[in-house]
Amino acid sequence: MPLKFELGPGRMIGGSYPCFIIAEIGQNHQGDIEIAKKMIKMAKDCGADCAKFQKSELEFKFNKRALERPYNSKHSWGKTYGDHKRHLEFSHEQYRQLQKYAKEVGIFFTASGMDEMAVEFLDELDVPFFKVASCDANNFPCLELTAKKGRPMVISSGMQSMATMRRVYQTVKEHNQNFTILQCTSAYPLDPEDVNLRVIAEYQKEFPDIPIGYSGHERGISITVAAVAMGAKVVERHVTLDKSWKGNDHEASLEPSELTELVRAIRLVERAQGTGIKQMLPCEKACHDKLGKSVVAKVAIPKGTVLSMDMLGVKVGEPKGVSPEDMGQLVGKAVTEDVEEDGSITPRMVDGYNNKARR
Repeated sequence: MPLKFELGPGRMIGGSYPCFIIAEIGQNHQGDIEIAKKMIKMAKDCGADCAKFQKSELEFKFNKRALERPYNSKHSWGKTYGDHKRHLEFSHEQYRQLQKYAKEVGIFFTASGMDEMAVEFLDELDVPFFKVASCDANNFPCLELTAKKGRPMVISSGMQSMATMRRVYQTVKEHNQNFTILQCTSAYPLDPEDVNLRVIAEYQKEFPDIPIGYSGHERGISITVAAVAMGAKVVERHVTLDKSWKGNDHEASLEPSELTELVRAIRLVERAQGTGIKQMLPCEKACHDKLGKSVVAKVAIPKGTVLSMDMLGVKVGEPKGVSPEDMGQLVGKAVTEDVEEDGSITPRMVDGYNNKARR
């Protein structure tokens, strides 16, 4: 049975608990705190469990030359990559404002800590869980630091190998029992051929004592719904207010109507999962009463006759008789009363028939 743990106060994941749905706002807020608040509210209104951002302390995430690199992309918010990232980065105080707003709205709030100093800040902020982005899954110093904080962890696995993810599992497990690994392919947008949903099943075999999830960057919702049907206990999707906005992530993000439909579809699939026990359900009784077949007499059978297979047929009968699957049990047994041709053969008509309940 997969491990179950509390990802946020009062919200369990794993086992038969509902899939935890993360709305990844990331930096799709365009550097505008009011847009960020609108997106938090949107995530709540659409039914997501958590609104998530990305927090970086830029001088700790990038070296000087990376920040000074000219950035001429159509998605750029500045002349250099550093200027671009500074435009999109909220201050500590702004994060506190967003956290307060999320609490007022009633949705979990967290962020990916994109470097060790960001992790320290998020720990100080008292987020319910840490998200580890794919680019830091093999950053073992930061991974170990994060695990030692003791908060639950959600770890994406884009760009990594199974060998690396085994090491991730061992590293985190040594310090922290409460974590989940998400199958992820780091491409934006992601083509279906590169999603590799079967990795979910491989992770479930490799790491049977933790919940497994999915972080998707594909267009639409169908693949994410399929991931839940395969057992994903946490899903993460980027969200936006407008896919046409400037920024690399918007095209691979879900607009409000899509996020609403994703949540609805996931909850529908969860209802359809069932118990795994195959049996006739109460809802099937009407169909069984109308169309379920019984053993009938092909010919008139006098009282005391020992039944043989050539005397028996199968039809929808009235009244209901012996189930066709038990036809073989009737052979060699005597009938205790006359049976008319085409009549149902009921259990009480057959001497020694064991009318056992079926599972």
